[in-house]
Parts: sequence; C-alpha cells; structure tokens
Amino acid sequence: MRKNILVANWKMNLTRNQEISIVENVLPNISSQITEVVFAPNYLSLYKIGKMCNNYENVKVAAQNCSKTEKGAFTGEVSAEMIASCSADYVIIGHSERRTYFNESNTELAEKVNRALENNLSVIFCCGESISQREGGGHFDWIKQQLSESIFHFSVEKMEKIVIAYEPIWAIGTGKTASTVQAQEMHAFIRDLLNEKYGDSIAESTSILYGGSCSSTDAKDLFAQQDIDGGLIGGASLNANDFLAIINSF
Repeated sequence: MRKNILVANWKMNLTRNQEISIVENVLPNISSQITEVVFAPNYLSLYKIGKMCNNYENVKVAAQNCSKTEKGAFTGEVSAEMIASCSADYVIIGHSERRTYFNESNTELAEKVNRALENNLSVIFCCGESISQREGGGHFDWIKQQLSESIFHFSVEKMEKIVIAYEPIWAIGTGKTASTVQAQEMHAFIRDLLNEKYGDSIAESTSILYGGSCSSTDAKDLFAQQDIDGGLIGGASLNANDFLAIINSF
C-alpha cells in the first residue's frame, strides 16, 4: 500500500524562527494517521526541525537540495552526507526551480539522486513540463525523458526509496492549478511508466505527489484521484492553518 505524503516546501521564504513556529503549530494538530507529513526547511533549520519531529512516527524532514559531489572544495555546497547527519529523512531533487534557475540537467540530477541514496536518504524526485511543452503535445515524452535519464537506472531496491512529484511548471506560483483530469492523467501515465520498467509491485507502492499550486480549496478533489498520493506544497504551506487544512483533506 502506497503512502499518502504531504511535503511543505518552504523554499527561500522563511527565517529559522518562522519555520520553527510553523512546525510547533502543526505538530500537535496532525490528526490523520494515514498521511506522512514532511517539512522541507532551509538548511539552517534542518537539524533543529529534525529533532523536533523525531518523536512523531508520521512526520519527516527533507532538505530542499543536495550537491552532486561527495565532498571537497565546493564553497557553499551541502552534501548528502551532511544532510543525513542532521536527522533528515528525505532530499528534494530536480525541482523545476532548480532546473530553471540553476540549469540542472537530467544527468546532474541522476548524480544527486545517487549521492542521496548512498547516504540512506529517501528522495522526492520532481518532474514536470512547461506550458509550451504541454500546448505542443510533447509533455508525455518530456516526463518520460526526465524519469528515464535521472532515476530509471536504479534497481528495484533503490526505487523503493524514491517518491515522485509531478509539477506542471505552468501552475507553480501562477495561481493556476491543473484540472483534476489533467493531474490524474499525468499521474496515471507516470505509474504506467513505472509498471513498464519495474513491474506492478513498484508501480503500486511508489507514491506520486502533485506539485502545482495546490491549496486547501482544491486539495480534496485532487487527492481523491486514483493515482494522486499527496502533494508537494509551496505557498500554501507557509501558514500553519492553511497547511493543516490540506493535511485534513485526505
């Protein structure tokens, strides 16, 4: 049975104290036992929030990125080993903003996933298409290429530690949300790709999250879809009450 997962990806928005405040307000109010909640703070808060969540079985912590290299003279970079030492459980890799603003290629992302798995971190791997790719009809081929070049070289055992997040890039930060039909269609397509590559067991156990401006208004309808197992939540996770409303949408 695959898990329902909700990830609060705070990006570069909150100070350490603001992030801690959200966690303090969310933790006592998580009522759903079937949902795994993941906080993705900035690096400065990672260790503290990891410790805060240690006693909550269904609450995990993720880093927002990691380096593709193990260690060395790379000023400003943060390695997967460092992240693992901070009580983190996950690392987000391949977010559309990393691909767009930092020109991260599928090959580079594959290296990052390698480093994360080598350090026993689970991975939230992001994929998604632009508006021009969708309108041009190439969105399915693009998603297949992203997954094939970045994670489909892994063994079944390693794939068990990977969660996939589908991000329609045209719906991130724009206020737009893919319709439930569009979202379900792509999630089902990704699950079919997993089935073709790894078989039914991996396809049915891999959580696939929706990451396109999900809010408490549309969360219930999105999460009711057969192949949508939760969300990678950006703006709506910056407020404790808004994020709790999404958690309670299951």
